[in-house]
Amino acid sequence: MTEPAPVNLIDLGDADGNRCVVRVTSRYQPGVLTGHDILQADVLVSASFVDARLELYLCQQDLDTWQHDLTQLAPGKGATIGGDRGLSLDFFMHEDRTLSLTVQDPDRMSLALGIGPQESWVQDHHQRLEHVRETWPSEVVETAPMTYEWSSNRKR
Repeated sequence: MTEPAPVNLIDLGDADGNRCVVRVTSRYQPGVLTGHDILQADVLVSASFVDARLELYLCQQDLDTWQHDLTQLAPGKGATIGGDRGLSLDFFMHEDRTLSLTVQDPDRMSLALGIGPQESWVQDHHQRLEHVRETWPSEVVETAPMTYEWSSNRKR
């Protein structure tokens, strides 16, 4: 079985050259119950003052949180991906619908970036999320605390 092509979960950019991409590249530990549903991603952030590539590991709960935050996003509110395990990306929508992005990697760097995305970016990112879930569906079930088994819908 061949590995799926990478999928951009997040791809935000503007005319000024500010850009943030979260590209899901693979499963962390394919075939291992405790790591199979964890996804590896590259975070690419670029602007006139930075060109960074960082690693991010995403659990299914991170994808659920991202979906919830996108659904609730409005001026004055924010959305987050990543977080308590290391690298996090925090998006805040201003009244003019521009975004402030804060990237925090406790081991390397913290930066803030402004992005003026296209008007339809939220809908586009719901579709991106669905594409990631179709490409790397959840295939592990936690049957009890710290007890896992393969789900009945696992692709072999």
